[in-house]
Amino acid sequence: MGQAKSRGPYAKTAARQADILRAARDSFAEHGYAEASLRDIAERADITHAGLLHHFRSKEELLTALLAQRDAEEWREGKAQVDGRAESMGRYLVGVLLHHQKSPELMRLWLELAAAASRPDHPAHNYFVERYDRSREHLVQAARERGAQGQLREGLSPEQAAVLYQAVLNGLQMQWLLDPQLDLAASLDAFLGLIHAPGDR
Repeated sequence: MGQAKSRGPYAKTAARQADILRAARDSFAEHGYAEASLRDIAERADITHAGLLHHFRSKEELLTALLAQRDAEEWREGKAQVDGRAESMGRYLVGVLLHHQKSPELMRLWLELAAAASRPDHPAHNYFVERYDRSREHLVQAARERGAQGQLREGLSPEQAAVLYQAVLNGLQMQWLLDPQLDLAASLDAFLGLIHAPGDR
């Protein structure tokens, strides 16, 4: 009985935060991050401004939580879709980029926040450091598995492959924001052809 009661408030808090994050996503997409206001987000989430601040202390904290949520969703999808073969990794990464294209404002905000968070005193600095470390660790492991199967370009270490993956994914998104005519899928496919062993793809 006591355990069931303890889950109640937590479930309500999680549901309320999910409502706020959905409202924030809509507000950021409609108005842009700079113009979106916490009061607008609170109204969309059907909560008071003070109630919103109980869950998220600032707009920046809200944006960080929204991006963390997107990361978590993509990691879950990646684990379900990638089976260790280079081909499945390629399909997944292309899918991620195409999905990001549907929300260019969030893509732009992510890149802007990542750059700003490179400052050690930035509120989101630790989150991005940990995110890149976690992402690199997963990519290194995947590259090691492909290397063991002879699927990685000779002379390229798993650690180098992971760094290149991250650099290309971020760089392609930046270039697409500047030039929406850029074919993200074809560009990423060309990159994958460079780091995978000939004949693997």
